[in-house]
Amino acid sequence: MIDTKPLVLIGGGGHASVLADILIQQNRQIIAIVCPEDISSRKIFKGISQLTFDDEIQKFSPDKIMLINGLGILPYSNIREKVNSHFIQMGYQFDKVIANSAIVSDYAELGPGTQVLPRAIIQTGVTVGENSIINTGSIIEHDCKIGNNNHIAPGATLCGGVTTSDTVYIGANATIIQGITITKNSIVGAGAVITKDILSSSICFPNKALIKNLK
Repeated sequence: MIDTKPLVLIGGGGHASVLADILIQQNRQIIAIVCPEDISSRKIFKGISQLTFDDEIQKFSPDKIMLINGLGILPYSNIREKVNSHFIQMGYQFDKVIANSAIVSDYAELGPGTQVLPRAIIQTGVTVGENSIINTGSIIEHDCKIGNNNHIAPGATLCGGVTTSDTVYIGANATIIQGITITKNSIVGAGAVITKDILSSSICFPNKALIKNLK
């Protein structure tokens, strides 16, 4: 169940703006955005108070608010994970974000801080770990097990029974066939088709497009 407490959004970039759009459509109250940079160019943030430093969150009691992690997940970056750990240790909690147009089975389990963006599909028997992003239009088929701090990028498809460990990045439009295991810290490139287990911290690149100049 998603909490109804006021929210503080950490981050003011593109991912944060998408989350804010979802939350505003759901009539959730965003009382502050924490970002050291100018966010005035993003119309979605108009009228929301801006805090410059992370520690300013401490003016809000952990019992009175929920946090939303608006930082995206990129390969080789653990900033989002560090932010989560920092504030959890301070007693704060991160709320889930589930877009209205997402389809999430009642028999799926989503960990704290999970974010499911528009038109994503999560089928029955799926578990998703803490602080993971299931991005726009991605498909997580039945009985997949998604670890903590994963990013399943837009349009990616995980067929039935796929298992990912913690801190796995699956790029846009990648396809993981059924029953595959992808271990910790691995990266699957955009458009890749994975047909066998990735059993160590690895990077899987798709075949590169061949571009010829016909002139």
